Parts: sequence; structure tokens; C-alpha cells
Amino acid sequence: MSSSSKQSLHESLGNYLKRRRIEIGMTQSEVASNLGYSSPQFISNFERGLCAPPLKNLKTLVNLYKIPKEEIISLMMKEQELILRKALGINVSGSISPELSSSSCG
Repeated sequence: MSSSSKQSLHESLGNYLKRRRIEIGMTQSEVASNLGYSSPQFISNFERGLCAPPLKNLKTLVNLYKIPKEEIISLMMKEQELILRKALGINVSGSISPELSSSSCG
């Protein structure tokens, strides 16, 4: 996965988690404390899309933010699908990108 693909996934997840955190009225410091971190910097980093929370912390965040598990799976799968479509040269509507359809091996 390219760094821009990872960044896109991290940004989508980060924006979603930030929105959910704000909806439940928690600060980054409170979330960091619940995850065992002494500083809110880690929470800030993944909310800005610089990184993703480790999977072991994602489960805690899902429970803490009261996120339906299927919702977070759906978000992440949608982003992965877009990354794969781009890598394979398939646009969102499902047709092959013109630059790939005219390519041939012979």
C-alpha cells in the first residue's frame, strides 16, 4: 500500500473517530488516559491522519465511543476498496480506467 493510500485511510478513520469523540463529549486527554497514555498527542496524531490507532486500541475506542462494530468495519472496508480500485485502475463506477484498457501485452 502506498503512503498516500495509507494516509487516505488514516485521514478517513481519524476524522470519523474525532467526530465520534466530540459527539460523546470527551477530550483528547480523557481518551488518552483511558488508553493508558500520559499525553493527548497520540490521539491528536491519529485524528489528524498521521497514523492509525493500533488494533489493540481500536477495540477500546469502539467501546469507549459507543461505535457500532459493523460501522467501523464498513468505514475501513470502503476505504480499502477505494485504494484497491485505484491500484487496479478501476474507477468508482466499476469500469476500467482508459489508460489501462488500451494497454496490451502483445
